[in-house]
Amino acid sequence: MSLLTISGLQKSFAGPAGDTTRIIDIDTFELAPETHLALRGRSGSGKTTFLHLIAGILPADAGSICFDGIELSQLSEARRDRVRATNIGYIFQTFNLLQGYTALENVLLGMAFSPGGIDRKRAVAMLDRVGLSDRLSHRPRELSTGQQQRVAVARALAKRPRLVLADEPTGNLDRRNADNTLSLIREVCTEDPTALLLVSHDDAVLAEFPEVVDFSALNPSAMPTQP
Repeated sequence: MSLLTISGLQKSFAGPAGDTTRIIDIDTFELAPETHLALRGRSGSGKTTFLHLIAGILPADAGSICFDGIELSQLSEARRDRVRATNIGYIFQTFNLLQGYTALENVLLGMAFSPGGIDRKRAVAMLDRVGLSDRLSHRPRELSTGQQQRVAVARALAKRPRLVLADEPTGNLDRRNADNTLSLIREVCTEDPTALLLVSHDDAVLAEFPEVVDFSALNPSAMPTQP
């Protein structure tokens, strides 16, 4: 049984001249529980849009996204948000940390709607595992770009989601921290266990995955947003 089943998925955006560009046009896609899968694709190919559709951040124009037996296209925005908050850990490329809250508070708030609820001990332990045990009380503006990325990783993993979506999670890290962070993501997803869908154009990251899918093959008829 698949955790995630997608069929006939389409998403377009209007351009400045009033024309429409189709970014996503995917016939079928499936992800089994506990699977670790990487999508390879260059910037502007629609990978982030694809993850946003899966997470329910964006509504699809057409098609079906069935997550753990729940048809997301039939839900209101509020109910899609609840499914994401409860079941999906999202590692955003742009972090999306709450600026007025500390690193620890960001992780704790990410656990608010998880089945296990807020667990301070696990939140502290996860921040320790990403090397930020001495930055628990720091707010995002007091952290480096790489440290903010690691807070985002800790937040996504701490709530024990059914699925982790990772959008270039090592893109803002140096090689050593990138390797350590990727190892942590896969290690925690194996421990819990959790399905992992990661997108990247970094060959070193992709080499760590047992299965890599070329996003252009999955999304062949869509038009890229960049040359």
